[in-house]
Amino acid sequence: MPIATSLAAAGFVLLAAATIATTAAHSATPAESAGGANGSVFPFRVQQKSLDNGLRVIVIPYDSPGTVAFFMVVRTGSRDEVEPPGRDPARPGQSPGHSGFAHFFEHMMFRGTEKYSQDRYNETIKGMGADSNASTADDVTRYYIVGPASQLETIMDMESDRFKNLKYSEEAFRTEALAVLGEYNKSASSPYTPMVEKLRDLAFTRHTYKHTTIGFVADIKAMPGYYQYSLQFFNRFYRPENCTLMLVGDVDAQRVFALARRYFGDWKKGYQPAPVAPEPPQSERKEARIDWPNPTRPRIWLGYHMPAFSTRSVDSAALDAIGELLFSESAPLYRELVIDRQWVDFLQGGPQHHRDPYLFMVLSQAKSEDLVGKIRETIDRHIRELRTNPVDEQRLAGVKSHVRYAFALRLDTPRAVADQVTEFLALSGDLADIDRYFAQYQRVTPADVQRLAREVFRPQNETIVILTHPADKPGTQRPVSPADHRGGAGHD
Repeated sequence: MPIATSLAAAGFVLLAAATIATTAAHSATPAESAGGANGSVFPFRVQQKSLDNGLRVIVIPYDSPGTVAFFMVVRTGSRDEVEPPGRDPARPGQSPGHSGFAHFFEHMMFRGTEKYSQDRYNETIKGMGADSNASTADDVTRYYIVGPASQLETIMDMESDRFKNLKYSEEAFRTEALAVLGEYNKSASSPYTPMVEKLRDLAFTRHTYKHTTIGFVADIKAMPGYYQYSLQFFNRFYRPENCTLMLVGDVDAQRVFALARRYFGDWKKGYQPAPVAPEPPQSERKEARIDWPNPTRPRIWLGYHMPAFSTRSVDSAALDAIGELLFSESAPLYRELVIDRQWVDFLQGGPQHHRDPYLFMVLSQAKSEDLVGKIRETIDRHIRELRTNPVDEQRLAGVKSHVRYAFALRLDTPRAVADQVTEFLALSGDLADIDRYFAQYQRVTPADVQRLAREVFRPQNETIVILTHPADKPGTQRPVSPADHRGGAGHD
């Protein structure tokens, strides 16, 4: 449930409420539950059942006459790209050639089956006037169709077929692998790509968050040679126990459950979770400079390790509050840098909630290179203020109110509802965490904010990447250039 904004080109998504991660284990016994009780921040009735094979089916009726959003949420993202250790000492716990496959399958899932070829699938979607697409993140891959509710059975047939029977030749695999490389090369034209790659490369030493969702560029280049591995990846992760089927809109729950049993009930189990290595605590500040070859204004990207998303305590909610208190447009820091001094073109910051511990990120673009040091000093000064002095309770109460109502305002279409629910499915797999999260948010105190600020914003917990043109100055280390990057690995 993103509260702030995003820079899609950089994969930079600031989350001031709750966002992407994963789906929990499912009960083998079908069960039904309802949501939308009085006082709930999520105002819709939720009905759900688990099929015998572990696939969870969620139905959220929504007043959208004739329209339904059909989502398949797969609890696999680039986080899960783990292979046996030992083949590349520069990347402990990972083998070369195997990052980027979660994103790759976002492409391959549109390649068709024997029943629905790629052309037939596209023609059917077009014929019903539907919108079909997909997206991949660190912790999750989602597929969706937004279309006419009258075509629900056809949608069920098409989607169940490709999830159970995806079929592609080695030639088609190689073609799509080259398309992914083209996508990477296109994104690499943005200064934000090498920045986020280098930030993650420095901040993570063992965890698979070290590489971005699209993967190490060296692995992408090697991908055409891994056809057999791609089949293993699909068979391992695209299983019913690892997926949630969700429909929002003009639908009847009992009909949806019946159709799900008919079309997905014979989907075979077989999910094998990835043994993701935990990231050890960072013990020292890390910094890199990137020399961008084209004229551009300086950019500053900061990352601070933070806990994984959880509703068991107020910590995730308190981090979201910190993001609002420091970086919202009403925050003193924002007013000083953007409005009063006009040193920056923009300033954004907040926690990026993930399934595993990830980063609180801050991104800014300076008006000129001589301001970079002053901007960093100003950010540090406002962070010290938050660490030192408890925030005003009335101001904190205003942040809580804003976050709650901002969430409610986003629930304005079937797809928007499905998107918001998907974030919580990804993070914890439990829809009840929507209300638990906001309950914890209401419990956040000034002392909680101060405690989390002290824990997260420690000097040794900080990673800094600065991009300038040119960055090579006398008396400094040789700057990192885009050619040094292997999709984020940063190793020669």
